[in-house]
Amino acid sequence: MIQIMGAGALGSLLGALIQLSGYDVVFVARGEQLKAIKKKLTVSGLINAELKVKAVEKPTDAELTFFTVKAYDTEEAARALSKVDPGIVCSVQNGIGVEDVIKKYAEKVVRGVTSYGANLQDFGHVVYAGEGCIYLPNNSLGREVRGLLTNAKLNLELVENIEFRIWAKAVLNSAINPLTAICRVRNGRIVENEYLWGLASQIAKEGEELMKRLGYEFDAVSEVRRVAMATAKNRSSMLQDIEKGKRTEIDYINGVLIEKCRELGLNCYANEFVYKIIKGLENELTSSFTDLGLTDT
Repeated sequence: MIQIMGAGALGSLLGALIQLSGYDVVFVARGEQLKAIKKKLTVSGLINAELKVKAVEKPTDAELTFFTVKAYDTEEAARALSKVDPGIVCSVQNGIGVEDVIKKYAEKVVRGVTSYGANLQDFGHVVYAGEGCIYLPNNSLGREVRGLLTNAKLNLELVENIEFRIWAKAVLNSAINPLTAICRVRNGRIVENEYLWGLASQIAKEGEELMKRLGYEFDAVSEVRRVAMATAKNRSSMLQDIEKGKRTEIDYINGVLIEKCRELGLNCYANEFVYKIIKGLENELTSSFTDLGLTDT
């Protein structure tokens, strides 16, 4: 049994692709998403499918659990997993350090990085926006995960330095996600709009300097441009959160980068600028949606 802990956009897509490959999959969700996928899970975009899935509110025993909850829900979700045998817990979340939280509650934890693109168009309907890859560390747990998914229609790659990819993705997200959320635009506009690109480039340069200090060579500006254009039509997860009046993962992306830059005495003014705007939007939007009774309970 493969378990998806957090059947949002990414979790729903990964679970659907695995189930379509012939595996038994259980989706752990809550609220309106749980109600919807109990009826059916619809996938559109790069593939079109309607699936009858097993959807539950609480986790169960599994051989492998993909951990795909929002970074800020990590502790609560990991605590729930501690009451069952989740097998190997593979986190493919955004942000830095989430795996350390999970390790407090589960024995076998492996941190992965994914570039798959998914948007939740509606409850129970995920859009497969971009084919990507799941990068796993080339260690015993990483190899075991790949072994369990030998026949899955997923791109899996074992890499020697997963920490580099974790930091690199955080830097990419720090430059793309906040600006798409602030300006309510798709990824490609970050490059196409010269003013947004100027700010995105500055954020990327700050991330590049941080990675250099951490011992990693990374051409952040070029990579931000490449990824933004490769996913030009994608709506970032942060944009989706802001549109729904939900909390974002800014604390676990730009927030962590800012904290690390300050610790090392590095400039992070551009990161601080977008961080404060997103936190302001969170405050205003969540208050407005709560007043209107539109937030999930």
